[in-house]
Amino acid sequence: MEPVAGSSRTGRNLPVAVAVGLALAAVIIASLYFVKVLFLAVVIAAVGIGVTELVRSFEARGITVPLVPVLAGMTAMLTGAYWGGTAWLVGVFAMTVLVLMIWRMFQGTENYVRDITATILVVVYPSLLAGFVALLLADPDQGPDRVVVFIATTAASDIGGYFAGISLGRHKMAPVISPKKTWEGFAGSALACMAVGGWLVAWLLEDDIWKGVLIGAVVVVFATLGDLVESVIKRDLGVKDMGSVLPGHGGMMDRLDSMVAALIPVWVLLTLLV
Repeated sequence: MEPVAGSSRTGRNLPVAVAVGLALAAVIIASLYFVKVLFLAVVIAAVGIGVTELVRSFEARGITVPLVPVLAGMTAMLTGAYWGGTAWLVGVFAMTVLVLMIWRMFQGTENYVRDITATILVVVYPSLLAGFVALLLADPDQGPDRVVVFIATTAASDIGGYFAGISLGRHKMAPVISPKKTWEGFAGSALACMAVGGWLVAWLLEDDIWKGVLIGAVVVVFATLGDLVESVIKRDLGVKDMGSVLPGHGGMMDRLDSMVAALIPVWVLLTLLV
């Protein structure tokens, strides 16, 4: 079978993937620096799509997760984190879990533990983790700049790993979980993350380069682990991609996997160091 024109050896249509990536970057920058609340709406929409993809993937395996209450809880967590801070994020998360446990209880007792376990997984991943981008955004002085540092450094992991992997990749990192990931790709991700992190922390946040390099080093570890976690979930559910909403990329969760995993450590480091 002949490869699709414009596709790379990894099966990704590179021109389409680049075009979609640039379009997403334009939406992010425009919403961040013109109206911060608009960016929060973009995040809620993106995470909502990711949650919907996860719920539908569970449904295909007969696992019931109530979509509307989960989306309501996710929205409440992100808006609570932006306007109320960490306490609101944690409090709304706890209430969301309790409400969903009660909600499922009234649907019957059969497969209760299985369904509520999957439901809580969706509430945590990506909903709770995504709440930390709202905490970054809420910073009164550097909110948009901190978000850019986070997104650009995490995106550098994907980009650096992709090009290093297809050109130099020989040694498999986790062949059972993700056959295409290589140690050479990981090295490319690390170099890209540390370079972008050091540059943006020095330029946007006007702080020491070494802090940005440290953030980049932490991001590459957690972004890679987040990508592997989603690969395990997809393998268990028997799907190749979570969806097809982003041409050349797959589903929204296929783009959010590394970001939500890297969010908390980036938030911690930016809070402590910068």
